[in-house]
Amino acid sequence: MSNSSGLYILLVSVHGLIRGHNLELGRDADTGGQIKYVLELAQALAANPQVERVDLVTRLVNDPKVSPDYAQPVEVISDKAQIIRLNCGPRRYLRKEVLWPHLDNFADELLRHLRQIGKLPHVIHTHYADAGYVGCRVAAWLGIPLVHTGHSLGRVKQQRLLEQGTKPEVIENYFHINTRIEAEETTLASAALIIASTNQEVSQQYGIYDHYQPQRMVVIPPGVALEQFYPVPKNWQEPPIYQDLQRFLKEPQKPMIMALSRPAIRKNVGTLVKAYGEDPQLRHLANLVLVLGNRDDITTMESGPRQVLTEIFQLIDRYDLYGYIAYPKHHTADEVPELYRLLAKTRGVFINPALTEPFGLTLIEATACGVPIIATSDGGPRDILAACDNGLLIDPLDIKQIQEALRTALTDTEKWQGWSSNGLSRVRDNFSWETHVEKYLEYVRQLPQRRVQSLLSPLRQGPASNITDWNIPEKNRLPTADRFLVCEIDNTLLGDADALQQLIERLHNEGHTTGVGIATGRNLDSALEMLEEYRFPMPDLLIVSTGSEIYYGPQVIPDMNWQRHISYRWQPDAIRQAMAELPGVDLQPPEGQGKFKISYFIDEEKSVSYREIMRHLRRHNLHVKGVYSHNMYLDLLPIRASKGDAIRYCALKWGLPIKRFLVAGASGNDETMLAGNTLGVVVGNYSQELDKLRSYPQVYFAQGNYGWGILEALDYYDFFGTLSHTEIEVNGHGDMGTQKRAEVMMEEALPS
Repeated sequence: MSNSSGLYILLVSVHGLIRGHNLELGRDADTGGQIKYVLELAQALAANPQVERVDLVTRLVNDPKVSPDYAQPVEVISDKAQIIRLNCGPRRYLRKEVLWPHLDNFADELLRHLRQIGKLPHVIHTHYADAGYVGCRVAAWLGIPLVHTGHSLGRVKQQRLLEQGTKPEVIENYFHINTRIEAEETTLASAALIIASTNQEVSQQYGIYDHYQPQRMVVIPPGVALEQFYPVPKNWQEPPIYQDLQRFLKEPQKPMIMALSRPAIRKNVGTLVKAYGEDPQLRHLANLVLVLGNRDDITTMESGPRQVLTEIFQLIDRYDLYGYIAYPKHHTADEVPELYRLLAKTRGVFINPALTEPFGLTLIEATACGVPIIATSDGGPRDILAACDNGLLIDPLDIKQIQEALRTALTDTEKWQGWSSNGLSRVRDNFSWETHVEKYLEYVRQLPQRRVQSLLSPLRQGPASNITDWNIPEKNRLPTADRFLVCEIDNTLLGDADALQQLIERLHNEGHTTGVGIATGRNLDSALEMLEEYRFPMPDLLIVSTGSEIYYGPQVIPDMNWQRHISYRWQPDAIRQAMAELPGVDLQPPEGQGKFKISYFIDEEKSVSYREIMRHLRRHNLHVKGVYSHNMYLDLLPIRASKGDAIRYCALKWGLPIKRFLVAGASGNDETMLAGNTLGVVVGNYSQELDKLRSYPQVYFAQGNYGWGILEALDYYDFFGTLSHTEIEVNGHGDMGTQKRAEVMMEEALPS
């Protein structure tokens, strides 16, 4: 990656409500620290001169229950950074646990975005398991390095919930925890780099995963936006939110103990209220301020937050803390730094009593404003206190320890002053976004050598998996190509070594904007084996098993949406049963079969006609497509699958007009891709089944056999020459018909 052109970094954070101003932090479980982290990372990256562009990609939400800001497709956040919002399932706001069925759709939308801008990022950086799922696919389709930040891990959450006595089936039903863990495992296997915030996160959290690879993990603590979080200035005015707090307090001028978090069980705020309520000296020394997100009416909240707030209100009543404790209903993100400064001004203390804290961004923010901190000893706070020496660690379940730590901070003036000044002087060196980005870019610059692993690699151990010296391109050309050559392998691409060599040379010399695909009846392993044997460069697009499977190079990643799309009404067992009733048909060996392809040898002397076979299947109410070739091979496919359908699906998905596909074939199973608006070539050694295409204006019958026929067609269509560029540009940005058709196709592909 050269610095001269600058890096293009794509950040993906699917869930929650993300906008470039006035973040609604604490609105719900999905709009917490991760949102703030990702936004500030985007801004800090864009401020670095080595970075040319940052896109923060998230879900578009068009829902009257939330601000219209979240329905804006593009929001500029600085001169080099923007938020891009893409469709992902229904338009309404959904919690992250129910987004899983829509993530393949989101991945397709992300591809469309990249094609429209016509530029590939140097790196894709995903945040949380759902974005990891999307990033694994897109990064692997494109051959781009994947960086991942987990933020919070499913296995850890599962363990904690089980320890609290939650039943496994309840965890699964609400959190879809196994889907999440599976996505995390795949992401850990695929990512070139995992960024963690603390050492404890690496060893004790990622360490419990099967695909934990310590050599790919790096600890880079997040930064704090120091232009917002700074100590109390000389001319400081008390902020308006102080008036709000004063409504609750008898002696508002007293020091404050403040906790700021979402009202979540793991934040353990109830234990803090007990510790305060049971200690008369603490009540005498300081007021307690609980800033727990925003609420209008707790009866309308989700059960988790409602439960937490109800418990806190009961404890306030039990210990009669009225006048000693403030719990405002609303605050904005802009008021948070002022709250920390108010805390410093009253010589108070900030406390994070969470059961576990993966990092603890609020601790750093408080530190940057000059406030001493008391924090849970489980997780990130250990690293923060080790670096800043600005407070005490506590066992979050030990009430006496919490009380002692708070008393020390509030009564030992010398310690308070030392912790305050230590924090202020050390936070910049250890936790500024500037420092974070410098380290981050150091690692990112090393990534081209650490490409995304194929998600298939553990599954495919045949000869084709040993491709160390095979001609594999650096990147997939699918998002940037403006034309595409797709060939059948047998009797078309292969058959004449000289022609093949000349075709490879012409593609190399003239096809700089040309994507290359194969469409074959062979299965994946067999196709890759043949291509490797004949030294044909790894294609960008592989349509195998007669159009029933689509893979993208250079990492050979399956298109799961295509599988979902074609699985409609597919009944393989019933098909085999019905076929067993017919004479003269024999199943081909296992290597000829696929998940969505059942292949037979047909003995024409004993068998009924092809037409009769299809009528027989229809009488059994089986929705199936037949592809008959060379008067002896029959492939039965789902009704939506064929080579032609697969090519059209890819054209829609990747935003390339079908007229810019030159397809080459020689037999009956190529008919669906040759007919229609593609540019077609039938090579000279073709099978007679294709004679009926002679009247088709878009099909050229070549004189030359095998690769010579393809070379002839390149000249006939002037394929590397005058194909107009305007067509693709209009299509990429303005052809709403194609956009709509693609959306309909993707919608169909989702489970109902």
